[in-house]
Amino acid sequence: MQASNIADYLATMAKQQPASLAIAVQQADNRFLEYSYQQLDEESDRIARGLQHYGIVQGTRTVLMEKPGFEFIAIVFALFRIGAVLVAVDPGIGLKHLKKCLGEARPQAFIGNRKAHLARMVFGWASSSLQTRILTGNKALPLPGIIKLNHVIQDRFRVTATDKVSTPPEQMAAILFTSGSTGTPKGVVYTHRNFLAQVEALKNLYDIQPGEVDLATFPLFALYAPAMGMTSIIPDMDFTRPGSVNPTRIILALKKYQATTMFGSPALLDRVGRYGVQNNIQLPSLKRVLSAGAPVAPAILERFGKLLSEQAQLHTPYGATEALPVSSIGSQEVLQHTRAATEAGMGICVGEPVTGIKVSIIAISDVAIATWNEVTLLGPNQTGEIVVHGPQVTTKYYNRPDATLLAKIYDNEGQVYHRMGDTGYLDDNGRLWFCGRKSERVVDYDKTWFSACCEGVFNVHEKVYRTALVSLRDKGKTIPALCVELEPAWRKANTGSIRRELIELGLKHKHTRAIRQIFFHPGFPVDIRHNAKIDRAKLTQWARKQK
Repeated sequence: MQASNIADYLATMAKQQPASLAIAVQQADNRFLEYSYQQLDEESDRIARGLQHYGIVQGTRTVLMEKPGFEFIAIVFALFRIGAVLVAVDPGIGLKHLKKCLGEARPQAFIGNRKAHLARMVFGWASSSLQTRILTGNKALPLPGIIKLNHVIQDRFRVTATDKVSTPPEQMAAILFTSGSTGTPKGVVYTHRNFLAQVEALKNLYDIQPGEVDLATFPLFALYAPAMGMTSIIPDMDFTRPGSVNPTRIILALKKYQATTMFGSPALLDRVGRYGVQNNIQLPSLKRVLSAGAPVAPAILERFGKLLSEQAQLHTPYGATEALPVSSIGSQEVLQHTRAATEAGMGICVGEPVTGIKVSIIAISDVAIATWNEVTLLGPNQTGEIVVHGPQVTTKYYNRPDATLLAKIYDNEGQVYHRMGDTGYLDDNGRLWFCGRKSERVVDYDKTWFSACCEGVFNVHEKVYRTALVSLRDKGKTIPALCVELEPAWRKANTGSIRRELIELGLKHKHTRAIRQIFFHPGFPVDIRHNAKIDRAKLTQWARKQK
């Protein structure tokens, strides 16, 4: 059967392997609640019937604010099943951003736990557009004007079966908000075609087979695993603070279910990797580890790799909420071949484009480009702006026409190309290299410094955890400067000698010789979603006060 949306994958898997474990949810006491594919499919179907009865139907924009778990995944599949539009916003982005995002999305329904509903009522989220409000959690106390989810399910006898809904590939399936690490979060419009393309791309890229086991530390991957026939293990953690995860809980879950796949942000892998090395932990069942959200330092790849078998790799897919995956590279290629180039300031290799994705490098521009005829294409090894096209590439933002205009380019056939907002180049072998965010480059007249190219030179220092290029003004000129976060063991050390050593490193390369201003920061501000993307705007403000 040809899938029309990812809920069809669940129905297929429930027929093929009804008794197989679909989801295991870790509890605070380290017990696990387990659910089969048949249970997940039946629960999702019951919820879908109830939602239809209460007016959540095809096209209904529906916010879901619920902790990842069985109920969360069942509701998401139910929404897809009936053709409703999932509106997904990270609660950790802050109250101001939340209100603005939900105001732009104008949701008609709100499904969430008691805490989410109380916040909604207090702060007035989407108060003018909401028509249906549903409370999750069987033990949650009722709230006025809100229907409890268990009542929605109990009312299923009023509808004999889920109404069969046709979901054309280009129909809107979800509005997924970006992390907001570079400004106000934007609502990315996902079609059913985008989701299906993502599932197929991930499955083919990493040779994922039904029956495998995935440990999901990012909600979206917790959803994708059942669609690919995998068991999804959901750890007990704060999903808005992956960098503060308890390593013992992650390792316990991995070992108990002999997980073959794991997704984690660089911050999470760094924390678990450090603990694992210190305690001689081995994770032989893992075939692959995926990490995204920010560049993964070679030191993290090397450290976490010590926990894996010789055959396993840590893969870093490159992409964004608007387009994922674009390319991918394995830790073996990084550590054996591209690491030296990164440390010499040539950027970060993010691998070959995945099948079906076209990657182009165009001359950098900070203004809108309406048509493909207006772009200047660059050749191999020429640094410019990364632009992508393919089935998993989204075509617009919801209710943000100005942002859509800046990010999308149309060719003569109406095909959409997405400007990643990143700089980079394609090498002679067709591999893509990341040189940093376009907004993070430091420009002074005819000179340009790219963040990833500069930071790679300084990150080799053994006492440095990470660095960040920022811009300062000096005598009417823009100059590059460096913020430095030291390794934990060195954060109380005298920084005078470290500063001198870093300047000496910079003098070895033409593009970093001008970096003489160095500031030591106790802990970089980072994004909520992955705890890994550096907030350079805040760092720049901080650095300018240090002068």
